[in-house]
Amino acid sequence: MKLTICELSDLNELITSCVNTITCMSLFKNQVTNEELKSLLCTHFPIHIEDYNRKVEFVKNADTATGKLNVPELNTSIFSENIEQSKLCQAVTVNTNVTTLTDREIALSYFLTLKRAGKEYAIASMEATNPVLRQFLKDAYTMSCNHSYEVYEWLAKNNYYPIILATGEQTGNISSIYNTISL
Repeated sequence: MKLTICELSDLNELITSCVNTITCMSLFKNQVTNEELKSLLCTHFPIHIEDYNRKVEFVKNADTATGKLNVPELNTSIFSENIEQSKLCQAVTVNTNVTTLTDREIALSYFLTLKRAGKEYAIASMEATNPVLRQFLKDAYTMSCNHSYEVYEWLAKNNYYPIILATGEQTGNISSIYNTISL
């Protein structure tokens, strides 16, 4: 099945995004000092390469593209446990003269990249008419979600990104607005 112009345009943007992600991850893997974060990057990296290659396959020949992406399982650790309110998140100092990145800068950059990519995959999948491409984009969205969850865990655990739990009063205020529907 041939690609629509919308699908081709979306793939072009997504491939360009992959080039950026892979390039940045290559740099990140060489600069990261935290072993846990390095392990995440090294585990995620080949999946991003696979994701890139599948997109290139669609552009080169959509009729024979398999589009099957190896979607990693969601790996939960601290969020599956009893979550406590974050300690005060470490203050950020914007570095305007960067020569090397800190682990926090690496993790935040990668996390924000994954969030942006996930949004792009979600939108592109809803507009895809090619069923194989549509499933691939849904899988790529899931990959971005699962990877971002792991990076978010690392950020939160290291007090680089806040976990702020809703209070009972806040939850009560919102929940009082809605009632279930009986059929």
